Amino acid sequence: MSDNSDINRPIGLYDSGVGGLSVLQAIRSQSPSESLIYVADTAHVPYGEKSRHAVIARALTITDYFVSRHVKAIAIPCNTATAAAVAILRERHPELPIIGIEPAVKPAAQLTRSGIIGVLATTGTLDSARFRALTQREAPTARILHQPCPGWVLAVEQGTTDGPAARELVAPQVKSLLAQGADVLVLGCTHFPFLRDAIAEIAGPDIPILETGAAVARQLSRQLAARGLARTQGDGECEFLASRDPARLAHIASQLLHMPVTAGALPAAYC
Repeated sequence: MSDNSDINRPIGLYDSGVGGLSVLQAIRSQSPSESLIYVADTAHVPYGEKSRHAVIARALTITDYFVSRHVKAIAIPCNTATAAAVAILRERHPELPIIGIEPAVKPAAQLTRSGIIGVLATTGTLDSARFRALTQREAPTARILHQPCPGWVLAVEQGTTDGPAARELVAPQVKSLLAQGADVLVLGCTHFPFLRDAIAEIAGPDIPILETGAAVARQLSRQLAARGLARTQGDGECEFLASRDPARLAHIASQLLHMPVTAGALPAAYC
């Protein structure tokens, strides 16, 4: 059984930028007593256009930072980073629960009527062996349409999440998937839930749009409870750090989370 000091340790989360805040919201809703350290690796955004080697290098470095902060668990609310690095991190840190994220292919396979699923994601996620294994395991009879979405991550990083500019950004990719027969859309990047309203306007009310933030939050909660590490009393705190321009992170995070956010700088040794 863990003692009180273990239970009160924080949880580390990281993404290349603000996308993981969509999962942070879900974790706060599921486990409001947990304290979180969120690292936006803004000096290296977006991960989806980086090499696998580069994404792994950042995963190792940021995990080293979390270990230095004595976190009790790590969540990786980034599909690209999960695909590239979660297995390596788990092997290196077997003592830590490390929760990754995967596109919602399994529930999409259960919902589709046409047998055609559209996945909106970064090139890094779509090209990964982990994603190929996921689709073969969870949707072996479905046709999976891969739709890279260049520019979407940076649009969210700049605060463009709704209105005409957002609709114009997402329209070509969404319309392409629908034209090919997709009747379910999967958001395979944690930045994309912040574009959900724009995507839904283009897709229409009859097209389900799936994301996985709530599933990550539930899995994290289960893992902590199984280890006697779940904090269930009091209000958790959130600390926000950026590897570049923390003031910009604070501005965009305040906009996306609809609450005041202050952010600090990730120590230079980990940037």
